[in-house]
Amino acid sequence: QVQLVESGGGFLQAGGSLRLTCAASGRTFSSYAMGWFRQAPGKEREFVATIDYAGRITYYANSVKGRFTISRDNAKNTVYLQMNSLTPEDTAVYYCAAEKWGLGSSQKNEYAYWGQGTQVTVSS
Repeated sequence: QVQLVESGGGFLQAGGSLRLTCAASGRTFSSYAMGWFRQAPGKEREFVATIDYAGRITYYANSVKGRFTISRDNAKNTVYLQMNSLTPEDTAVYYCAAEKWGLGSSQKNEYAYWGQGTQVTVSS
């Protein structure tokens, strides 16, 4: 079992930066790949970024590539999402999730555990 708690969301103007944090409980955190997803009002939850269990392999959605960076600290059971050059289109609830196979995925049905989400609102 892995429990995930996101934090770091907020309200900011376009062009700004924000870092989201996902704190995980459980001794097996380092064996899970981690992902960030987001869901805007009226839209389906979509993939943002993923990182493998060791932090060596990352993969991003085209919409955030070059602006967002996913990273992890297995000693702290934490995964981060650094978001730069934010636009109003980035406004959503952001969720972190854990994928038990360890390699990462863009498919939300590969993820077994989810956090409760943190709201990010970007104004124009």
